[in-house]
Amino acid sequence: MDKLWAPWRVSYVSQIGKKKLGCLFCRLFKEKSDKKNYVFLRSKHSYAVLNIYPYNNGHVLVVPNRHVNELDKLNKEERNDLFDLLIQAKAILKKYLKPQGFNIGINIGRIAGAGFPKHVHVHIVPRWSGDVNFMPVTTKTKVISQSLEALYKILTNENKKRN
Repeated sequence: MDKLWAPWRVSYVSQIGKKKLGCLFCRLFKEKSDKKNYVFLRSKHSYAVLNIYPYNNGHVLVVPNRHVNELDKLNKEERNDLFDLLIQAKAILKKYLKPQGFNIGINIGRIAGAGFPKHVHVHIVPRWSGDVNFMPVTTKTKVISQSLEALYKILTNENKKRN
């Protein structure tokens, strides 16, 4: 049997069955523990956070601060802020990870794939030629090429340089 070393998953495995009450995104907004939670950008109405169960390296979620389940429930200022932060986060990912493309998407409702259907959020997934290789097909294993800690350090250093 082949082994894939993934030490960052221990926190996930150890938390199974210890579900925290309330909305994850509201908790991340209120905690202000950005380093611990991998929040690397904040604006007046939104924040950007690394997805701790990424589809690909650099998978980011851009989240409105206010708890709503649909984009049309955000006011115009909140929507503009959300998309401005999305553009800023994408620019940082592009500069430091140098992807060849991006998937950007919003899943509205559980049936559409939303893992957190009560708090709308936008996914930014960097893509590279060859990032989908034989591993998911033959072994049902996705290889993420960088730790969250290393990626967070890169993105937050960039953020400090901008301010």
